Formats: sequence, C-alpha cells, structure tokens
Amino acid sequence: MLALRLARGSHPLVLVRRLLVAAASAGVGFLLLCSLGYAAAHPASAGSVLRLLWCFVPLAATVQFAVAVARTDPSTRPRPGLSSLGLGPVRLSALAAVSTAVSTTLGSMVALLFFLHLRGDLTGMPFDGGAAEFLGAGTPLPLAAALMLLALVPVAASTASALALRSRPDPARDTFGSEELPEPAPAPAGLPWGVALTAAGLAVEAIASRGAAGNAFPLPGRYDSTPVAVLVGWTLTAVGLALAGPSLTYLCGRVLQAVRPGAVRLLAGRVLMDEAQRIGRPLGIVCAVLSAGIAASALYGGDERPYGPLTALGAVLVLGCTTATLLTSALEAKHARAHTAEALLRMGAPAATLRRATLLRAGALLALFAPLTWVIAQLAALPLA
Repeated sequence: MLALRLARGSHPLVLVRRLLVAAASAGVGFLLLCSLGYAAAHPASAGSVLRLLWCFVPLAATVQFAVAVARTDPSTRPRPGLSSLGLGPVRLSALAAVSTAVSTTLGSMVALLFFLHLRGDLTGMPFDGGAAEFLGAGTPLPLAAALMLLALVPVAASTASALALRSRPDPARDTFGSEELPEPAPAPAGLPWGVALTAAGLAVEAIASRGAAGNAFPLPGRYDSTPVAVLVGWTLTAVGLALAGPSLTYLCGRVLQAVRPGAVRLLAGRVLMDEAQRIGRPLGIVCAVLSAGIAASALYGGDERPYGPLTALGAVLVLGCTTATLLTSALEAKHARAHTAEALLRMGAPAATLRRATLLRAGALLALFAPLTWVIAQLAALPLA
C-alpha cells in the first residue's frame, strides 16, 4: 500500500521510467511466451531450447534497467528522519522491490493478454502464416509453464533491486567534500579480467566459425538457428566489457588530468575517476551491445537474410534497455554530486566551467569507447564473414 501511495505522488518523470520498465517487461514476456508456443508446437525441435536461451539476453538487460530505475527512485532514497519512522535501509530496499515487482508484473500481464490475443485464444481468430509458427497457434499452451516464465522478470528484477539498494552507499555522502575537490578514487581492479573475458568471447566465436564450412553464421536473422557458441561468445564479450568499463572510465579521468591540467580538465578528470564504478559498467555493456549490432548489421539485415520479427524485438529491447540504463546511471551520478556543484557555485566557480567540464567528460568517453566498439565489432564479424 505504501508503494502504491508513493507511486501516485511521484514526479511524472519517475512514472515514465516505471512505465518504461513495464514496457520492457512486456517485451521480454512476449518473447518468452513465443518461445514456449514454439516449443509446444515443435516438441522435437532442438531450436526450442536455443530460442529460450536467447530470451535471457533481453531479460538480463531489462533487469539491469529495472535496478537502475529503482536506484534513482526518490521514494527509495535514504533521508534523515526516515529511520525513526521505521523506514531504514532494509525497509527501503523492500519498498523498492515491491515497486519494481508491481511495474514488471504489469508488463508481464500485458504480454500474456497480447500473446493470447494474437494466438486467437481470446477472440478465436488466430494469426496465420509465419506468425502462427512462432505463436504456436492451435497448440494448447501449458499454463503452469507460461506463468513460470512470466514470473522470471518480476522475481529477478525485484530481487536484484532489493539487493542493490540494500548494499548501496548513502548518496547524501559526497566524496567531494563541501570546499575542495575529491582525492583521486582508487582504481577499479576489473581490467585484467575484462580483457581476458573479452578475448575469450571473441576466440569462442572464431573457433565456432570453423564449423560453418566457409559460410556465414545464420545469426541472428532467425535466432533459433544461431549456434550456441555465438551466444556464449557474445555473453563472454559483454561480461568482459562490463568488467573493463569502470577501469577504462577511470583511465579517461587520469588522461584528462595529465600534463598540467587547468580547472576544467581537473574537475572533469576527478569526476570521471569518482564515478568510474557507477557509469563504467553500463558504458561497457552499451559498448558490447553496439558492437554486436554493428557486427550483425554487417552480415545480416539485407534482402537475402532478413531479420526475423522476434530478433528485431529482442534487439530493440536490448539496445533500448542498455541505453536507458546508461542514461539513468548518469542521472544518478548527477544527483549524487548535486550539492557539490552548488558548493562550487557558492565558491565563485562560473556555471560555464561546470558545463564545459560535463562536455569534456562526454567527449573523453566517446573518444575512447567509440573506437573500442568499432574494433570489437570488426573482430567479432571477421571470423563470421
């Protein structure tokens, strides 16, 4: 009840973010139900399991987005006096879990109704042709399996949100202090593992390409025919870039402060170093998603091997959720350093200096991650071409 009351009084932008989480949950639920319908209509097909495995990529992206939205929700932010009212860190994390569960469950129910409507279970007029194949029209749908699949997103998202908010530091604590710039933050330690996993993922794709007999992989125009090795390779690459992202972001901050930095470069570099953990991981994941999209576009998408409708939906979900997660994490970082910016303005720092520092941070990240994305995409597409 408290979660619903807070939702009613939330800012419109907060409600929009929650609706986006519900929409992403609906998309993932529809993909899971399509996989179930295909498996019910083709019980002996080996592609049924692979279809379900591919659904976990947009599911992971949706859970990550839901956690980012929960972290930036003002109703779950620790504030003075809430503990005396019984709203300590544990209760706030439980509140975030309930709010996330409500949004994702709403999306799952919409997916179920839409899927049943397309199958003709509600209207008696199912789609025909190719749509009937991936919907499993005319085949009884296992209700227990459908409900279990639809519960995956709410359970995973609410659990991850509760754990993330329970372990987060107090956002009211500012590492900058009120009168001075922060000390250099400790460097993240995930770069070696990130590089190793990224290289392992590219190696898995290269080794798997030897079995294609000189032909390009059928990825991902019909995602049920994509080899499991490609999914494993892309997963390793994404995890590796996510681990390396904070270290690369920290490196950008160090480079900005090299060779006699001025006030703008010093401020931009220190902020990047301080926020490396918060925005580095979403940056690495976006880099992995974009590189996979570039590699797939170089091989597929034309008239000869067009994208399938489910592949297009999954790609939109993954790209949209990862991009929204990055923007939400940037918004969280902005809120975390809001009173620092106010302190700098009170000390006489021009507002234009803060804007130039923001643009410089964005330019430095783009200068590093854009070429890295292109290189990873070319290395991923090369053995598949």
